[in-house]
Amino acid sequence: MAFSFDPLEIPDVVAVRPDRFDDERGYFKEIFRGEDFARAGLPTSFVQDNLTRSSRGVLRGLHYQLPPAGQGKLVGVVRGRIFDVAVDLRVDSPSYGGWVGRTLDDEAGELLWIPPGFAHGYCVLSDSADVMYKVTHGYEPRLNRGLAWDDPSVGVEWPVSEPVLSPADRDQPSLEACENTFRMVP
Repeated sequence: MAFSFDPLEIPDVVAVRPDRFDDERGYFKEIFRGEDFARAGLPTSFVQDNLTRSSRGVLRGLHYQLPPAGQGKLVGVVRGRIFDVAVDLRVDSPSYGGWVGRTLDDEAGELLWIPPGFAHGYCVLSDSADVMYKVTHGYEPRLNRGLAWDDPSVGVEWPVSEPVLSPADRDQPSLEACENTFRMVP
């Protein structure tokens, strides 16, 4: 197998570690192989790939899309280093409102699988970072929502104290006030 799959503290969020092959020319690694993902119980169908570039201190998130356009995301760093966060929005989940965070960088090459039903965000820890993510559903502006990055009821421990935010990310609702129809999948 070219990957290892390790559930995090909220088990539906999974750290994906691709094998990496180094030699004098550099390295090679796969970032997705359908048969390995299927064996791990993760999606094998992605409909869109995204790439962002951000500067040190930029915080993007916490974002999600409502059903029926909920997005699962496979997130990785092409260049740089980020702190990546998933917040459980599934109201019937034992970890509702809980979060997991993981440092991702281009050197270790770990990916993070975040299923639908989670808000996602990250902050940049290097001078800049290029972040790629594959999604299971395309962008639907009318269903796009957000959660306040600094909601004290969630309590994400961001490694930046004064992040650079978009106007939209500065004005997102609390967990209690955000629109949310996510449930756990049986």
